[in-house]
Amino acid sequence: MKKIILSGGGTGGHIYPAITIAREIERLTEAEILFVGTPNGMESQIVPGEGYSFASIPAAGLKRKLTPENIKILMKAAAGLWKARRILRRFQPDVVIGTGGYVCGPILMAAALSRIPTMIQEQNVIPGITNKILNRVVDRVALGYEEAKARFPHPEKCIYTGNPIRREILFTKKAESRKKLGVPPDAFMVLAAGGSRGARTINTAMVGVHRHFAETDGICLYHVTGVGEFARVKEALGTVDEKGRFGRGSRIVDYQKDMPTALAAADLVIYRAGAIGLAELAARGLPSILVPYPYAAEDHQTYNARVFVAGGAAKMIVDKYLTADELIQDITELKEDPELLSEMAEASRKLGRIHAGEEIARMALALTDR
Repeated sequence: MKKIILSGGGTGGHIYPAITIAREIERLTEAEILFVGTPNGMESQIVPGEGYSFASIPAAGLKRKLTPENIKILMKAAAGLWKARRILRRFQPDVVIGTGGYVCGPILMAAALSRIPTMIQEQNVIPGITNKILNRVVDRVALGYEEAKARFPHPEKCIYTGNPIRREILFTKKAESRKKLGVPPDAFMVLAAGGSRGARTINTAMVGVHRHFAETDGICLYHVTGVGEFARVKEALGTVDEKGRFGRGSRIVDYQKDMPTALAAADLVIYRAGAIGLAELAARGLPSILVPYPYAAEDHQTYNARVFVAGGAAKMIVDKYLTADELIQDITELKEDPELLSEMAEASRKLGRIHAGEEIARMALALTDR
């Protein structure tokens, strides 16, 4: 039986790829899997909920400016490295895989120093600081975007695989999904979502979009506001009923746990440009209007989005220029031009790497045989 440590934390974009890789490893071989994360991060709740063992170590990211806080962070990193070594001695893994976040630093560094095979998975076009540092000591780097290779100090360790996606994304059916969501089979469905916490600029613009299409037949705006933004959007619209309905076709919900169903039902998606979200769009061949989060580290979401725009799969609106009028114009154009919509869908599909999770799992397992 293979013993595998996976580490990733801070955001869903680091946690869910790790879970997907774990599932793929389990499909390929019998394995005992341990996740390592921070004690108070999202991963401490999500990972045990997925049925995996979880161990925590202290970790935090250095500030870019010289501050007294960095001394505390370095002390925490030292404590994290010490605890990581204890976890490695106890668990004795065959390979350690990191999917991003500060917590990967101590566990992967400790593994590399212990001569345990190591691998990281970088989701974005612009690699994170932790992964660029780890690139010097790990054995392999699996890239979500080929464009990221030149940004690593040791590109020879990098292999383009694409980003891992949940299998449910591929196999969820459109007709069944629309029935489940209560969306008419012949409606033009626009899915708008900005993550579990919501994206304020997208939500603000969508208020005007809902009002514009309120009396329009044949269109459904399925808007996932995020839990923290739902009350504000509902108040701004004023006439949302208890089931989240507004106008003839709009649906406003605070949280969509079953995103594979929402994506399967959609014809067009309005999204941020997180790497895993984009990988899921490509896997389904969905055209999109992307509004990159402007405060992402090193503006990596804009670089992610540019790959889709250059490939003809998406339109992009800069966050500070996003308005209801911009969205209304793009939605109307794509709704009324099925040929353009179809071309964008095909371009999106060509960007997809639907077997990325399995390929990454095989790479990791190959390291255990060296």
